[in-house]
Amino acid sequence: MTDAALETLAHRLGILPEYRDVSGEMRPLSPETQEALLRAMGIDPARAAETLDALDAEDAARTVPLWQVVETDAPLRLDAIGGEVEWRLELEDGTLREGRGPEIGALPLGIHRLWVSDQYGWLLSAPARLPEPERGWGVTLPLYGLRTAEEGGVGTYADLRHAVASLGAAGADFVGLNPIHAGFPTDPGGFSPYAPSSRRRFSTLHIDAAANAEAGELIDYAHAIPAQLSALEHAFANRDPAPAFDEWREAEGTPLRRFALHQALAEVHGPHWPDWPAPFRDPSHPDVSAFAQAHSDRVTFHAWLQWTAEQQLSQVRDAAAQQGMTFGLYLDLAVGTHPGGAETWAERDLFAHDVSLGAPPDAFSPGGQAWGLAPLQPRALAEQGFRPLAEILRAQLKFARLLRIDHILGFERTFWVPDGDVPGGYVAMPKEALLAVARIEATRVGAAIIGEDLGNIPEGLHRDLEGAGIFGCRVAMFEQEWDAPQPTFKPADHYDAHVLTSFSTHDLPTWKGWRAERDIDWRQDIGTITSESADEMRVRRREEVAALDHLTGDGEDVQAIHGLLARTPSRLVAVQIEDILGATEQPNLPGTVYEHPNWRRRLPMRAGALGDVDALRATAALMRDAGR
Repeated sequence: MTDAALETLAHRLGILPEYRDVSGEMRPLSPETQEALLRAMGIDPARAAETLDALDAEDAARTVPLWQVVETDAPLRLDAIGGEVEWRLELEDGTLREGRGPEIGALPLGIHRLWVSDQYGWLLSAPARLPEPERGWGVTLPLYGLRTAEEGGVGTYADLRHAVASLGAAGADFVGLNPIHAGFPTDPGGFSPYAPSSRRRFSTLHIDAAANAEAGELIDYAHAIPAQLSALEHAFANRDPAPAFDEWREAEGTPLRRFALHQALAEVHGPHWPDWPAPFRDPSHPDVSAFAQAHSDRVTFHAWLQWTAEQQLSQVRDAAAQQGMTFGLYLDLAVGTHPGGAETWAERDLFAHDVSLGAPPDAFSPGGQAWGLAPLQPRALAEQGFRPLAEILRAQLKFARLLRIDHILGFERTFWVPDGDVPGGYVAMPKEALLAVARIEATRVGAAIIGEDLGNIPEGLHRDLEGAGIFGCRVAMFEQEWDAPQPTFKPADHYDAHVLTSFSTHDLPTWKGWRAERDIDWRQDIGTITSESADEMRVRRREEVAALDHLTGDGEDVQAIHGLLARTPSRLVAVQIEDILGATEQPNLPGTVYEHPNWRRRLPMRAGALGDVDALRATAALMRDAGR
């Protein structure tokens, strides 16, 4: 192996040779990082030259590109196909077309496969741009926290239905949630919504099943998760015959069977498949088939749980429609999946191994961040026509008309952090294709897509998102004139229009907590910042609070910031239920697991009464007066 071959291969596979950090410094990738990232892709760095030769031969033999984006319903001509060359087109719906020469004809919406001889290429037929959504506003809330301390337990889809009905009746156009992906029913510590087992399936923790709830100010997952599983088993044992379930299960096919089998295996061998006995780590191993036959009732149980979750989410969607809500649910797609979960077990080759998604070093994380999430392999994703991403998006959009894609920077590049002490590096992603898939799936149901585009944004990404009709995110506490000598917040009319704007997020302090410097207190108490740094941050925070009060002219009243949000040109505005209810503590403190009670805080009132809160009614009036 030569350094030149290694660098050429890394570049060929999208490993960026350097990147610019948030301070503006260029950071070149070391050979050690390049080798680690190649190994994560399943490639032996010692055979770089041979791998390059194989890739060159594959590309030279290719008649059509592996994938290309085309515009839906527009005449399509592929000049790479000669006049006498025969082709066969498999449309997404199973329809076949055959022809000769470059004129393919207009394609319907979807992901189609074009065959030329024994080679294929994917045609991603997407609209050029998503339409602008209606101007509106909504409320974000914690699904897990929708049961009061007296009610106990974890918030359910039934609680969510009541909340949606109440908030919709008060005028909200949408209700936003953290991800509701499938989690780890056998792991009481695996409750983070951003580290799911599978993003194609739904959490069973929130199924309304009359679990034996434990009361308390904070959710105790060590009690709640086993209690929920026991309640679900009782419901399954006493279920009525449901032909609709059998039909649904058959229609879902192999992906559902494999997911349910994973969940049954996890009950026996532990929540994370890399810790299982070797035969069970491979879904195609004969021992796995034998297990499925011996435990068919448990496999059916886990399939039934998914059907039940979808039935209850359908009721939430219907409740929103009955209230005339413009969007209904606003769901959140996690940036990645747990490396030991069902998603990676079912399609191991789709993911990189021995690396984690993360972020490079910055002022807040000098050592960088590793999120413990498995990256998608860009080449493997392309070989499957990006259908795995389409299926993930489609699952969420079955119930939502707004979808937030967490860390949409990953559509352009993802930061891979190798296991051990090797520094991380960026891997380029097929941005054009990923944006096209998002447009395809949103167009199917008339939904809008929100891309969480905060942080170290690659040049041109904002332009590309806007060109695709995908909205960005703006957070009012950060909407400042950063070149000003003193904190200076942007006035309402200086906000972007093609975005969803909020004051804060689940990872940031609430309105009241921000003013009280509560987040700074937490970080000092747990030791992530020094007392000197905390004092400096408090001085800055007090200056920020004074500057924002000067802009809004209304001090501590939360309606001051909600009035500013209402007046912005932003087509979509979100307010947090924690701010409506005057909460001081934030839902999640990034960089912590157990030091802060993440995802455990309850709301102080019943879900069905949220729309009747005076502060919510006042906020609704502000939004209505602003034309929302």
